[in-house]
Amino acid sequence: MPTPLTTPRYPDSQDILDKLRFLPAEGQIWLGEQRMLLLQVQTMATFRKEIVNTMGLQRARSFFMRLGYHAGIQDAELARAVRGQDMSVADGFLTGPQLHALRGLVKVVPIALEIDTESGHFYGEFEWQDSYEVIISQNTFGPLKEPVCWLQLGYACAYSSQFLGQEIQYREVECRGCGDARCRIVGKPAQEWEDHTAFAELFREDPLIDELYELQSRIAYLEDDIARHQGEERHRPIGQSPAFLGALDLIDRAARSEVPILLLGETGTGKEILAHRVHQKSERASGPFVAVNCAAIPPELIESELFGVEKGAYTGAVQSRAGRFERAHGGTLFLDELAELSPRAQAALLRVLQEKQIERVGGQASYHVDVRIVAATHGDLAERVQDGRFRADLFYRLNAYPVLIPPLRERRDDIPLLADHFLARCEQHYRLKTLGFTDQAQAAMSRHDWPGNIRELQNTIERGVILTGDRHAIGEQALFGQHPLPARGQVLGAGGRLTTAAEDAGGESSTATLASLCQSILDDGISLDALEEALLEQAYREAGSNVSAAARRLGLSRAALDYRLRKRRML
Repeated sequence: MPTPLTTPRYPDSQDILDKLRFLPAEGQIWLGEQRMLLLQVQTMATFRKEIVNTMGLQRARSFFMRLGYHAGIQDAELARAVRGQDMSVADGFLTGPQLHALRGLVKVVPIALEIDTESGHFYGEFEWQDSYEVIISQNTFGPLKEPVCWLQLGYACAYSSQFLGQEIQYREVECRGCGDARCRIVGKPAQEWEDHTAFAELFREDPLIDELYELQSRIAYLEDDIARHQGEERHRPIGQSPAFLGALDLIDRAARSEVPILLLGETGTGKEILAHRVHQKSERASGPFVAVNCAAIPPELIESELFGVEKGAYTGAVQSRAGRFERAHGGTLFLDELAELSPRAQAALLRVLQEKQIERVGGQASYHVDVRIVAATHGDLAERVQDGRFRADLFYRLNAYPVLIPPLRERRDDIPLLADHFLARCEQHYRLKTLGFTDQAQAAMSRHDWPGNIRELQNTIERGVILTGDRHAIGEQALFGQHPLPARGQVLGAGGRLTTAAEDAGGESSTATLASLCQSILDDGISLDALEEALLEQAYREAGSNVSAAARRLGLSRAALDYRLRKRRML
């Protein structure tokens, strides 16, 4: 049955306020996983005036509605994260109007709300009081002929649609900006509005903007088309950081020569991608590119893999087979994890490099091979030479042109580019479309040291896509598998004033109070188990036996509190 709202009553907003953090020292404000800005209304007035004067009234209206639409989608994700399944659908839905008010945009007074998720029925009617858009429109343009709460309307449409999983459209049926006594909106499923198709067009990107993007996309398409014909698309290096561009420049300088290149760097830094770069930029680009992971092949089989084998050379050799050198003839051979070659394989490799001739295992005939060598290792070859674990003559032959590939922690500016690249690949592979990364997830990725480098980043993003699913934003927990610690900084205290998280409503340090309380508990001989049971019982009783409300007071998830209560047979 539809859920009617007869009184304008909101759920307690403390759980939302608890997500708001001010970090003045870092120059940051956070609401959940969204980074926020604190702007003057006058700044927004100037911005609105510039947009209207530049684009015209109708295009400006569409622009601000799209701006609000994007914000509404993000807040619907925040509402799910904060309240999830802890509230009824109607109460959870009202998170949006509460967030609207928290941002200082407008006071939202519910008039009517009917939601039936099973049938898809929805009806929402709200009054907007003290709309900031009305204020700046009246001060800048005076009374207009049409409603002026554009951003707020786009927000309402997007929030409702994203939260309920169906397209909801609102109309501002009254607006103080065009002479009405109040601002009032009505929302219904899109198909119930006669003009729903034309209204939906307002959320499409502006044709003027599209023309510019179309020209840009044509250039990008031509560049991508060239890259595809050269086989570069899949193996295209990604990065703009000075450290990475420096390594790329060294590679490009040597690509057209025949000098062996030795790529040095930690595991997962993308050495095979850069080996492809050498091949694609060389005169051998039309020839084969063959990669060998020396560490993945057993020592007793490495020679047959590299140089081939004749039929009957050993048990299991039922037919003659060309090795990697023969297959790479006229092209490039990439030897990854070179340091793992056995002494015997090192000697055979040196001979091939010197004579450009190979002999298959079990054979006597020699085969001429014309191969460009690109080698890679994450170990210190010079140290292995000193220890006698790697041939010095082979080292000096392969070390003619070493290139150090920086680890990901030394090219943090490239993390957003790489993350977007892997996100697009994962979305295509799993045939879904996320809402991208939350601001907090992006900040967490930039802070992380990535010991596994690009490979770890790729796997982390794939995990995030799988756990997040379609049409949701990828948060920090989905990426790293743990709840982030509460952000340090300042919160909203009593009377709406900022206070440090460690201060209580009276302004005294809660740290000292907590220390005193702990001392009393210890002095009274209260066990930890008894203390936990007392806290659970008190919170559960004060919440009127509402598990969700009690869980919020204790800082637990509903599932965690439910488990503890059942374990103690309190449910």
